[in-house]
Amino acid sequence: MSTMPTKVDILIVGAGFSGLYQLYHLRNLGFNVKVFEAGRGIGGTWYWNCYPGARVDSDASNYQLSIDGLWQNWSYSEYFPDWKELREYFAYIDRTLDLGRDISLNTRVVAAEFDEAADEWVVRTEKGDTVRCRFLSFCTGFASKPYTPKIPGLDTFRGIMHHTGTWPQDGVDLRDKRVAVIGTGSSGVQVVQEAAAVARQVTLFQRTPCIALPLVQRKLDADAARKLKDGQLKTFDFRKKTFAGHSYSFTDMRPSDFSPEERKEFYEQLYARGGFIPLLCGFREVYTDDDANDWVYAFWRDTVRARINDPRLQEKLAPAVKPYPFAAKRPLLEQNYYDVFNQSNVSLIDVNENGITRITPKGIQTADGVEHQFDIIVLATGFDAMTGSMTQIDIRGTEGVTIFDKWTAFASTYLGMMTTNFPNMFFVYATHGPTAFSNGPTALEIQSDWVIHCIQYMRDHGLSRVHPKKEAEEEYTKLVNDIGNKGMWSKAKSWYTGANIPGKTIQHLNFTGGLNVYADMCRENEEKGFEGCEFSTLIA
Repeated sequence: MSTMPTKVDILIVGAGFSGLYQLYHLRNLGFNVKVFEAGRGIGGTWYWNCYPGARVDSDASNYQLSIDGLWQNWSYSEYFPDWKELREYFAYIDRTLDLGRDISLNTRVVAAEFDEAADEWVVRTEKGDTVRCRFLSFCTGFASKPYTPKIPGLDTFRGIMHHTGTWPQDGVDLRDKRVAVIGTGSSGVQVVQEAAAVARQVTLFQRTPCIALPLVQRKLDADAARKLKDGQLKTFDFRKKTFAGHSYSFTDMRPSDFSPEERKEFYEQLYARGGFIPLLCGFREVYTDDDANDWVYAFWRDTVRARINDPRLQEKLAPAVKPYPFAAKRPLLEQNYYDVFNQSNVSLIDVNENGITRITPKGIQTADGVEHQFDIIVLATGFDAMTGSMTQIDIRGTEGVTIFDKWTAFASTYLGMMTTNFPNMFFVYATHGPTAFSNGPTALEIQSDWVIHCIQYMRDHGLSRVHPKKEAEEEYTKLVNDIGNKGMWSKAKSWYTGANIPGKTIQHLNFTGGLNVYADMCRENEEKGFEGCEFSTLIA
């Protein structure tokens, strides 16, 4: 694709949705823009996540960019596309918008330092190349640093072992294999479903049961695709006005407005529609009210238990007493996850009762002394999410401050897109954005538009440096935490708050006030001349 430049106006790190969106619009504004991508292909998370069963949990009409001339000629074949079709979509974006000439693949950024004398960033790649840029935009997402627990003996296993976030691009054949899956997040659920259909034995090592909602997958024939296309512009407009950036939102009714029978019927209808509909079209009180949360959990629990034959597994997979509040951890989407535990080739080990003591050359040894032998071990152990995507890079701003030191102590940002001591540096779909609580394309377009307009504003006014005022950053960070404290997210050990990483500071890492509220904040901020930011001009 692109040749290596030595100096550009804007360097974008990451060629996923955000990076491609920003490249397209900034290039059209006449800026000299390049994208550095660590992978061998574009797509961001959909380049790296190619494990069995990987698919998106946003529906087809919402999971695409709104760029005019792009959406009109693309249709997915499924309502919830898998990673293969998403890669086809990214290839389509590349072809249609001619983006590849400004993208350098196999180019991992390992360090960046701000040159205060020149108001420029000096960026270094893993290969040793150095590039200077006026603006540096991190489009590295929230889940690009896989987390692997420190289990004794990890390097001794003689079989095949991979983290789902670094799955081999040529795949792994699970047929007739003994497969262990460690972890019950999204990738764990998806791998278990796929492995159960072909593997000789699948064993799930579970610490915390997940709450998974029915996917209700369906094919999109020509007629269904046409109907989605007919309403696509309305979808693009409406999704920016909803809590989670999807083209649907909460009911205005409260739980007390329903009789018990009506409430049950209402949620049965939501579950039949599938996806995040039960979460985002049900009662908004589920996030803040204990009684509403208890009722919704009980409905989910009873619905799931009806699908599981073994009473022991009913309790392990859908406990009578909720292990954490409903929606306090990211709900997952499943197709037949709970049903496969009725199969003789699928089993579950609760590591709270019988923990993993070590990995052995032949498999996994548990606390009871038993060595469970496997051909394949799948580490579905998640990510150092939100902050980790950037703190894994040696980023140095002014006054000798590193992003690792600043955010390891306590992450603070301005509008979830900038942070003090790091001038001319932006990030989107990351720390303190509506990230984990929103449809990706909706959130990243709102944030990227703000970034693009800020850079354009600086060019139009002859400005060379921008950074958020300290008091503005402190005020926004306090807002993120104050809103987060009103919900139930702190009552679960989740990557929402960094609690899944040993030693990581526990704090709210997402703006949980609603994407619609966030979008209004960004628009009002821009209308006030990017209030909260301080601009300056380089003095020769």
